Amino acid sequence: MQTKSFKGRDFLAETDFTREEIDTILSVAEDLKKDRARGDYHDHLLRSKTLFMIFYNQSLRTRNSFEAGMTQLGGHAHYLDPSKIYTPAMEGREVAYSTERVSDVARVLDRMGDAIAIRCYGDPVDWEYGGAHAMLEEFARWCDIPVLNMEDDVYHPFQGLADVLTVKEKFGGFKGVKFTMSWAYSPSVHKPRAVPQSAILYAAMMGMEVTLAHPKGMELDPKILTQCKEYADAQGGSFQVTDDFKGAMEGAHVVYPKAWCATPIFQPPVGTSDAIETQAIFDRHKDWICNKEIMDIADKNAIYMHCLPCDRGYEVTNDVIDKTKGKGWLSAAFDEAENRLHVQKAVMSLVM
Repeated sequence: MQTKSFKGRDFLAETDFTREEIDTILSVAEDLKKDRARGDYHDHLLRSKTLFMIFYNQSLRTRNSFEAGMTQLGGHAHYLDPSKIYTPAMEGREVAYSTERVSDVARVLDRMGDAIAIRCYGDPVDWEYGGAHAMLEEFARWCDIPVLNMEDDVYHPFQGLADVLTVKEKFGGFKGVKFTMSWAYSPSVHKPRAVPQSAILYAAMMGMEVTLAHPKGMELDPKILTQCKEYADAQGGSFQVTDDFKGAMEGAHVVYPKAWCATPIFQPPVGTSDAIETQAIFDRHKDWICNKEIMDIADKNAIYMHCLPCDRGYEVTNDVIDKTKGKGWLSAAFDEAENRLHVQKAVMSLVM
């Protein structure tokens, strides 16, 4: 277990951390979760410390899990709406009297608090793939306190942590677990790639047998796929990509179907032709929905996972996501949502 490698570090991408370090974070999360179950307080860990949260995008789980987490650790989280401050902008994107350069915002908040957490993807960077992650890296470059990635256009590292903690709880470990991350249909085409990319990165890093399923036109970042293959080889797992939705689900222990946007959406500027092309790709695959038939071809004790919010009736049917009790396969989506709280507390307690 690593014990000295976290203080002051940014948490921008899971790829910045070793398998051993991720194991440590999961172990700390389990301890903090046990404390909460027993009613034991741990509000001494970040007493009087401040987390600044900048949300360029809306949030339910992320905002509330970070705010609740900071309260439980003894600190305080400040919610910052970019439209209510001078919106932090990269050099060359400033607009007089409505924005403020990232370097300036970072250095001011650095003097006042103990960490900065940021969510940014899509419209704020004109859907330029990697633009939001570059902004987070720019924040990190200009301040000494940790910068935490609450989801950008490449990675969602905290969601991925919650995913693997949930798998560990349900199966007791990772070896031999068949993890299927699949695209699913949604009428909304504007969905970033961050969740599926972090999900497969973590699953491969932990040595699971990982399958990525999607129709043609829904490809993920080639660099992410290469990293998954490297993780799988190093950890004794496997990684494969397929366009066979049902085939990918056969015997799966983890069934994780979620929509993400098609490749054309990342060719800015986002125009009418891109939206039409993307919608056409989506509409050809309305049968990519997680229903009872799909769960029945998975392992008999499989779990359904989703980062939420899910598009009910499109990505998943009610009888799947709401089946949290009984025999056979079950939905773990709400356990997964709760685990956001515990993994985020673990990271904050380690880096802050």
